[in-house]
Amino acid sequence: MTPLIHNLLITIAGIAYVFSVVGIMDWFVKSKNFPQDISRKIVHISAGSWLIFWLFYDPSHWSKYLNIAPAFIWTVLLFIKGFTAKPDDEAVKTMTRTGDRKELLKGPLYFTIVMNLMGTVFIYQELALTAMGLLGWGDGLAPVFGKRFGKHKYKILVEKSLEGSIAFLLFGIFGASIFHFLILGEINFVNILVCTLIATVIEAASPSDLDNFLIPLSVIVIYLSFL
Repeated sequence: MTPLIHNLLITIAGIAYVFSVVGIMDWFVKSKNFPQDISRKIVHISAGSWLIFWLFYDPSHWSKYLNIAPAFIWTVLLFIKGFTAKPDDEAVKTMTRTGDRKELLKGPLYFTIVMNLMGTVFIYQELALTAMGLLGWGDGLAPVFGKRFGKHKYKILVEKSLEGSIAFLLFGIFGASIFHFLILGEINFVNILVCTLIATVIEAASPSDLDNFLIPLSVIVIYLSFL
């Protein structure tokens, strides 16, 4: 099998994975009255974990960059759906907080743009693994814990909870460590810890939805400037 065919098959698997997650969560929301906020975060974490498919690409061939196909497709879809989607659209049901289609043009769209960036400019780099671990797992679970267990509130620009910030810190470290181990075969814990501590402060001060840009941006700045 040629490297191109091999990488095309992995790309198809990646697309199927991302679309399956969205479809499954849409079914749960519509058929089982599954909480929309939890569905949104499951999609968030699952999409951010798409980079596990990097393990299976042939890195010697240019077609490794096809790994961003799921992100690119969803970038286009979110842009279109943000203007045209109906209230029962699967993206609206699984990726928005309030059911307003315009939300798709904010956090979810920013997230896919970051995926495209990490899968091209920073593919296989420690920077990308750390950024997606923090963005996918840390930022994915922080609001869940903050909403359900957050009793100690504080405000920088927007109200957050200490419990949510701790969840970001712990799950961000967890996600980044898993990605480091799977892709690199080792865990650079010091770099992860430095980035996570700074990103926790960034997340705490970030307005809603902008954290999907600001968290990975902070990781990029840290790695390119100091690590």
